[in-house]
Amino acid sequence: MKKLYLLVLAVCTALVLAACGSSSASSNDSKDTVKVKIGVNGSDGAQWPILKKKAAKEGIEIELVEFADYTLPNNALAQGDIDLNAFQHLSFLSQYVKESGNDLIPIGSTMFAPLGIYSEKIKDIADIKAGDKIAIPDDPSNQARALRLLEAGNLIKLTDDFGLFGDPSKIAENPLNLDIIPMVAQQTPRVLPDVTAAIINNGVAGQAGFSPGEDPIFKEEGDNESIYPYVNLIAARAKDKDNATFKRIVELYHEDDIKKAVTEDTKGGSSLVVLTQEQLDQTFEDLLK
Repeated sequence: MKKLYLLVLAVCTALVLAACGSSSASSNDSKDTVKVKIGVNGSDGAQWPILKKKAAKEGIEIELVEFADYTLPNNALAQGDIDLNAFQHLSFLSQYVKESGNDLIPIGSTMFAPLGIYSEKIKDIADIKAGDKIAIPDDPSNQARALRLLEAGNLIKLTDDFGLFGDPSKIAENPLNLDIIPMVAQQTPRVLPDVTAAIINNGVAGQAGFSPGEDPIFKEEGDNESIYPYVNLIAARAKDKDNATFKRIVELYHEDDIKKAVTEDTKGGSSLVVLTQEQLDQTFEDLLK
């Protein structure tokens, strides 16, 4: 009887220890690995594998969630389906926040991707002639940005009160009577056979097989505060502004290996831009006014 008791006690002890060991391993896995879902619009950038590898070494498992539409990543972030997103510039985010009321904020800058004019018919914007059709993105921030680019190319003149979200109604002068056609950003490369030129977002151009550093016949230039509204960013929910893991992801993104990857991958079409949180906050606040 005593032997049977001791045998039962030994078995029970072993089971308890095994259970404790299993619980401890599970606890350690949960503690040591933090999973972060980042929404993107195109996950083929060379910076992402590098970032994921570096983050993994610090116990951060990054999962990229790809979206085909510009409106979806912000909705997914606001609803908690993803933790961060990295696909837009400050101007776009501010417009989304004003229209939706969702409390999203920038927590880190990523890159500046110049908007470019592309064409299958001409090699220089000086070759644009009267009545030509020009396609531009139709979302408020990029539409305004595209019109600014046409003004920089001396093709149109905008009103003094054009602001950051002006539309074609704010064109003061159109000496060539250009037919400016707003459309969904993803459609702009597809209509190139039917228009003289199209203004295409850097990311969309890359996905369409263009080299944003080499193929535009005219593109944005800028290296000062004027480009801040169009600097791309990592966005989070406002409640996560001080999340240490998210801040670390931003820091890892700002390192030299990511800078090199962005430049090489885009053939000089995009460049890493490091803004302080104060610069991000101030620009974002100004855009929300």
